[in-house]
Amino acid sequence: MRSRLRTCLVGAVAAAVALSTVAAAPVSAHPKHDHVRKIVKAVSGKKVKNHLKVFQAIAKLHGGTRVSGTRGYDASRDYVALRLGLAGYKVKIQPFEFPFEGYRTPPVLKRTAPEQETYQYGFFSDYVAMGDSPAGALSGEIQPVDLTLPPGEPNSSTSGCEPSDFEGFTPGRIALMQRGTCNFRDKVENAVAAGASGAIVFNEGQEGRTEVDLNPVLGGPGITIPSFFTSFAVGQELAAPGTSVTMNWDPISETRTTYNVIAESRHGDPNKVVMLGAHLDSVQEGPGINDNGSGSAGVLEVALQMAKLKPKNKLRFAFWGAEEFGLLGSEHYVANLSEQERAKIALYLNFDMIASPNYTFGIYDGDGDAFGTAGPPGSDQIEADFEKFFADRGQPFQATAFTGRSDYGPFIAVGIPSGGLFTGAEQLKTEEEAAIFGGTAGIPLDPCYHQACDTIKNISDHALDVNADAIATLAATYAFDTGTIGTAGTRAAARTQAAHQHGPAEAQS
Repeated sequence: MRSRLRTCLVGAVAAAVALSTVAAAPVSAHPKHDHVRKIVKAVSGKKVKNHLKVFQAIAKLHGGTRVSGTRGYDASRDYVALRLGLAGYKVKIQPFEFPFEGYRTPPVLKRTAPEQETYQYGFFSDYVAMGDSPAGALSGEIQPVDLTLPPGEPNSSTSGCEPSDFEGFTPGRIALMQRGTCNFRDKVENAVAAGASGAIVFNEGQEGRTEVDLNPVLGGPGITIPSFFTSFAVGQELAAPGTSVTMNWDPISETRTTYNVIAESRHGDPNKVVMLGAHLDSVQEGPGINDNGSGSAGVLEVALQMAKLKPKNKLRFAFWGAEEFGLLGSEHYVANLSEQERAKIALYLNFDMIASPNYTFGIYDGDGDAFGTAGPPGSDQIEADFEKFFADRGQPFQATAFTGRSDYGPFIAVGIPSGGLFTGAEQLKTEEEAAIFGGTAGIPLDPCYHQACDTIKNISDHALDVNADAIATLAATYAFDTGTIGTAGTRAAARTQAAHQHGPAEAQS
């Protein structure tokens, strides 16, 4: 008997194959022929978006998420692996264990009085549960504790830091406290001692201390009441007299297994590997169609069209698991490569969020001239090649920093030349960027970043189409000629730089 998961997957694949058929006629592999133009023409935003529709359908069938360690991710893995296998690639499914931190039932923070409002869970959203918060479901009245509104200087609030702050506190109420001065555990422990049934700490309110942009922790077990951290705006709302809320936190923490999908061309020099990658997982809060269905779909469609070629260099396409838990899939992959295998990778291209609705066209700062942190030698040429693509299209572009927040991180740590594209996440679009790229200043580049609304509606078709062509252009170019990127000289320089910056490569795994 076929399982429900398999039945749903086969139906999704059948629909996707009908939507996005790979032509059988091969393109000439001779580098003098116009294979780049033909591959770029074959890759379209419409075809890439068809893969996004499949990811959306998979999420809908599996609780609205494709987070690693769940059936939604496994179905995404199977879809990608099946399409790549049918196209002729050698496909490897690489399992690994990881610490899954999530929840069994969706978190709840809902204001029930004086007016009803349901807040959105997630980083860069309205609230998160503090690390080590126990489970709990409760409703009750909010009682503010020694708040400083409006806020003073940064870290000047002492809200909840002293037991005396809770004089007159009514046991059973939910303590509302403000970030500042002491650590979160001190505040919550004092709330517990005062008889609070729950604790909410909100960000302090000064510039740079307004959003849910940190990972608040309670420093270990022992806290007995559910504890949330909110943005300053939410905290201000909850501080109003007569406010009541409902809270629910149902956490799960366990070791789970997830997977990388690695597909390799059957042709090409195995000593010169051109590698492209994107993380396949979403966060638990949503389907992750921009983050990072968009990058995965772009890489997938380019791979399907590149299957028509007989490349000079070996092509390798990676779809990473557990990126949202800390780049764990790419770290596992790189850590398990021998030094000889690492040396065969000429370059790595990473694509994480390529269709943000309020996008900018960001190219990773390979030469470091914009942000002061260069990639390994050869990364500067990758940046220049992407810049040439956008310039030839008459499209604006800007540098984006190698911050280490995506899967290029483990590659640059061991000296592999890297580059890629990024259209933005929680960062607010500036007036200057709006004048250059269009869109709306003052709101995030992706207003649905890490939220349930990161659906197929959260996509810029224009950014998706342009970036898919950029991926296709460099992939088809590097399939036959990487120039000096990844040559013996640049590899040696890259390894020297990596050893100087990060220590021996093996120590970084």
